[in-house]
Amino acid sequence: MKRITLFIIGIIFLGGTLRAQNPKELHVLIIGAHPDDAEKSCGTAALYVAAGCKVKLVSVTNGDAGHQTMGSGELARRRQEEAWKSGQILGIEYQVLNNHDGELLPTLENRRKIISLIREFHSDIVITHRLNDYHPDHRNTGQLVLDAAYMVTVPNVSPETPILKKNPVFLFMSDNFTKPTLFAPDVVVGIDETIEKKIDMYDCHVSQVYEWLPWNSGRIDEVPVGKAERREWLAVGKRREGERLANKYRSKLIELYGNEKGSKIKYAEAFEDSEYGTRLTKENIPVLFPFFGK
Repeated sequence: MKRITLFIIGIIFLGGTLRAQNPKELHVLIIGAHPDDAEKSCGTAALYVAAGCKVKLVSVTNGDAGHQTMGSGELARRRQEEAWKSGQILGIEYQVLNNHDGELLPTLENRRKIISLIREFHSDIVITHRLNDYHPDHRNTGQLVLDAAYMVTVPNVSPETPILKKNPVFLFMSDNFTKPTLFAPDVVVGIDETIEKKIDMYDCHVSQVYEWLPWNSGRIDEVPVGKAERREWLAVGKRREGERLANKYRSKLIELYGNEKGSKIKYAEAFEDSEYGTRLTKENIPVLFPFFGK
């Protein structure tokens, strides 16, 4: 009966962009502000790839400001290479747009670019930053994505790219900010089987996770010298973050996976429905997240 129900749900979505009667037809687009931002959701991205879905990562800026010693031109080239290596961990495309780091604005030109990206990828799910965030590029990336929502279905807006017949689901990545609202997850994904791939992707961003971010936070002396040692240093923090989310949202994991599996999941990622696109429902969540229940 369960398989029949899921098949019927898939048929319902055939009229729009959500082609999820076959999970391999799901298209998941993760849009971050900088190279290394999309990785926050890449435990889940790895699950989609393993299920045969299509996944693409996008950085809206080229990351040319985030370093304590390197100049912007050299840094942009380095971060492009790091993003490419990160995408190769999952065998997916990682596109970096040529907007300056720290200068991103929600302009009409940038909105049109995001509309085109979402349409060209035939996106079913788009994941991005919430609007209350410490970094202006994060906030403005979220704003650009939400400004593109709905507009991706309007023929006279950016007519050079074909419209989507149905608005995608737009989801926010988790964060710890409290004002004006707390992050409230609608979906929590167990990533026990993919967290090491996620860490490997972060490990590609040497300029950030071992240089700029530790320097900027006054922790540069803590970074080990050896490659394996520094990767494990990074992994400790990423595992701790995944474990914190799993414990914090344990009830949601049990709701989605059932008590037996949900109570045992060690690492998780969480997502909030933005309200700007096709809404998450009890009926479409098993289709949009085909790895639940497995």
